[in-house]
Order: sequence, then C-alpha cells, then structure tokens
Amino acid sequence: MIRFIYNLLWPLGLLFFLPGYLIKMFRRGGYRRKFGQRLGIYSADVRRRLAEQRSTWLHAVSVGEVGVALKLAGELRRLQPDLRCVLTTTTTTGFSFAANNAADWIEVMYNPLDFWPIMRRAFSIIRPVRIVLIEAEIWPNLVAEGHARRIPIAVANARLSPRSGKRFRQFRALVEPTFRLLDLVCVPEREDVDRWAALGIERKRIHCTGSIKYDLSGLENRLEIQGIGIFHPNALDSKNLVLFGGSTHPGEEEILAQVFLKLRKQFPSLSLFIAPRHVERVREIRRQLESLSLEVRLVSEATTHSKSKPDCLLLDKTGELQSWYGVAAVVFIGKSLTAHGGQNPVEAIFAGVPVVFGPHMENFAVLARALVARKGAIQVNNSDQLEQALGHLLGDREARSGLIRNAEEVLAEHRGASARTARLVVDLASSR
Repeated sequence: MIRFIYNLLWPLGLLFFLPGYLIKMFRRGGYRRKFGQRLGIYSADVRRRLAEQRSTWLHAVSVGEVGVALKLAGELRRLQPDLRCVLTTTTTTGFSFAANNAADWIEVMYNPLDFWPIMRRAFSIIRPVRIVLIEAEIWPNLVAEGHARRIPIAVANARLSPRSGKRFRQFRALVEPTFRLLDLVCVPEREDVDRWAALGIERKRIHCTGSIKYDLSGLENRLEIQGIGIFHPNALDSKNLVLFGGSTHPGEEEILAQVFLKLRKQFPSLSLFIAPRHVERVREIRRQLESLSLEVRLVSEATTHSKSKPDCLLLDKTGELQSWYGVAAVVFIGKSLTAHGGQNPVEAIFAGVPVVFGPHMENFAVLARALVARKGAIQVNNSDQLEQALGHLLGDREARSGLIRNAEEVLAEHRGASARTARLVVDLASSR
C-alpha cells in the first residue's frame, strides 16, 4: 500500500521539484549528456553491450560515493575475474568522475528515476545479478523491483548519522517496508549496527566491515600529484608552502584568504590553493578574492601562465581534488566552519597531508572525534583559532609529520574494509 501511494504521488513530486532540479543541473553543466538514461531510455550500443553480459549493478549518488563504488568494484573483480559491472550515478559531477576513472569492464550510466515504469524498463536492460547500493541510496522502487526478481540487494558503506537515523525512525512506518527487503547491510562503524536495526533490519543481515572510504589498503600507490609547475609538490618542505582549502563552501574562501594574507607576513613564499565543493562557484570566488588584492588564477588557465606563480589558484575541474592534495603543506577541510556537516578528510590524509577542520564535522563525527583525540587532526572553532593552528603547522615540520602519522594510524583500523565488504557481497549472491 505504501509503495502504491509512493508511485501515485511520484509524478506530483516530480513536478514540484523539477524546476529546482533543472536549475541545479544547468548550473553544473553536462545535463544534456545521456539525459534519456534517467528515463530508462538507452542507446542501441548500450543495449547491445548489456545484452551480452549479466552485470553487478552498483549505484552511487555523486563523486564521493563513486570513489567507494570503484574501490569496491575492484575488490569484487579480484574475487571474480570475469565480473562485469554497471555503475549508475545521479549527479553530472559523479558521472564525469566515474567516466574518467572506471575500467573498461564497468558501464557508467545515469541512475533511472525511481518511478516504477522507468525502473522496470531499466531492470529489463541492465539485467543485474546483484545490486549494491552505496551508503544510503535506498530507493523504494529499485529495491522492490530487485526483490521481486529475486536479485540479492546489498548496501555497502552504509553510513547512517544520528541525525539521519532519528529522521528515518520518525517515518519508520514508511521506510521499514523497503529496508526489510535488504539482504545485506555493511556498516562502517559499530554504532551504525544499532541504528540500522532500529529501522527494522534483522541484525544477522548487518555486518560491521569498516569504512571503504577510510580503507588504507593500497596506500603505497598514492595518486600522482598534480602541479603543472606552479606549486612545488613537497608537503614537508619549508619553502614554497601551500595552504589548501579542500571542498570549501560559501564564506570559507574569504576566511581562508584573510588568514592567508596574515600568515604570508610570516611565510613570504606561502601560496593559497582553493578547491570549492561546487566548481560552478569559481567565478564568484575569484571576484571575492581579487577584491582582497590577490592575484587569482584558475587551474584551466595555469598552462598558459606557467612561468609566474599566482597568490591563489582555484581548482575549476571536477574529480581531480585528491591528486592535487599532494601539493599542500596543510589542508583545511571545507563545510566545517561556516556550514554544517564537514567534508571527507580522508583524501587529504591519503595524500600524506595534515588536516585542520572547523567545529561542524557532523557527517564524519566518529572519524573526526578519533582524529582529534589521537592527535591526527586539529579542530578549531573560529577564524582566529584557524590562523593559530595553520601558523603552527606551517612553521613546524615535525608537527606536520606527527599529525600525518597519527591520522594514518586512525585510518589503519579500517584497512581491508573493501575486501571484507566484497567477500560478503560475493557470498550473498552465492547463497542465492
């Protein structure tokens, strides 16, 4: 009955949210590319390729979740060398990142809208042998259709914050019928077990595997550092220091710029690098920083101005953030000072760079607490504390090295999470 009502109201909800959705897609660009896939309409080439294989269907909403999906797909492929995957994503940035980083045995597509006629058509084309949803991307029609076709359904890296858990419990009567259809839920932290069980999932289906996002397996194969000859990639060098703002949100860029101007009096060679969470904001950010008399350049312009070093470089490309972190001496994690939630600090730690974040790390609360408690990160409450913490780290090479070591020890507890999750997913399909 609940699903019937959901499908009955779905077209009305689409009409209500469609204007804002289209505006956001237009701002981020690339919305025309393969738009028909969102409606379950696929090209002849895609239909032919999928008709020749049975696939593992992984769904991830955006860039962060796509990174988890690709890591998990690699582990699944190691266990099953003939594995073929379909990776669907919701956002244009997620699609672009997946298309640029997926292996040739992974078909990258947009996720179909969760309306039953569209979803049924998608299932008839994709023909999955198993479904793996990344984090909390649990859609009623997708799950119900998979269950009706006796396809095992797993949720990987099933992070559920206390806030989200409370919200789901308030609507438990609505969400429980869908959640009860899940065959496997792999959670990153032990606290997550109780939260998912409170939503009606049998405990025997919930496994604590650690976080795939925090899995340090393969750390020795760090991504190649980008630099384009502008910033010298030596995080522990006392010269050519770079202050890096990663995944920043409105208000944080101006704070970083003001802190940078003060710190540059102490560190004359200091440069500022900012990677905003949403690249469509770079023009606005550039205007803000230039009003502070900073010379600002976009990464896309860097190759034509490689002989001169700007005060600030803005990353205006999607999906390259982790490969740029290596130029930094210290990284400020965005969405933690002027906004709530916090961005993922793990990519910077993977790059071997110390991190500083603000008071709002709700989306990564357990990890943030562990990092701070074990001296693997510094947490600040305001811009004055931010200036003090950054100045201390920029001037103390040993402090930076110690912070990195401690952070990697915290993440080491999640080592092997990808392999553990992959084994459970393979065993689940075998049991069917």
